[in-house]
Amino acid sequence: MNSIWIKAGLLSAALLSSSTLLASDDLVDNGDLVGSSSFSVGSSIPGLDAPPTDGQTALVQQQGAQNVATLEQNGQGLLGNIVQQGSDQEAYILQQGSNSVASILQSGYGNAASINQAGNGNEASIVQYGAYNTAGINQQGDGLQSSIIQFGDGQTIQINQYR
Repeated sequence: MNSIWIKAGLLSAALLSSSTLLASDDLVDNGDLVGSSSFSVGSSIPGLDAPPTDGQTALVQQQGAQNVATLEQNGQGLLGNIVQQGSDQEAYILQQGSNSVASILQSGYGNAASINQAGNGNEASIVQYGAYNTAGINQQGDGLQSSIIQFGDGQTIQINQYR
């Protein structure tokens, strides 16, 4: 359960601490992506590596103009995180149940992302870099995991899982 959250947290921290996280001329094959952060995969951000044992934790960070973020949680042990850098972006998280994690990280312009999950022990993560991308995850059931990563412009993806 912690791996998706750790990766999303690291990307969030790197995004907000660096003005140039990625450099790319051609995002088609992603072979030319260059990270400029000192963070390494597998390192942990204290307090953000697992959902709380009771209650909810909600974190929202925005940098830019005209961004919208909504985070709603109902249950126990829920952790929600939204990080947006850029302008005109929308992010929505709705979690119901227990011991679940949801994270959205967006950088660019005009991106939209939503996570809606109900159940216990679920994980969902969306990362988008670029412009006018749309991503959504709907999960209903227990122990479900989904992750979306998009680089580029004008892409759309939707994941639906039911158990």
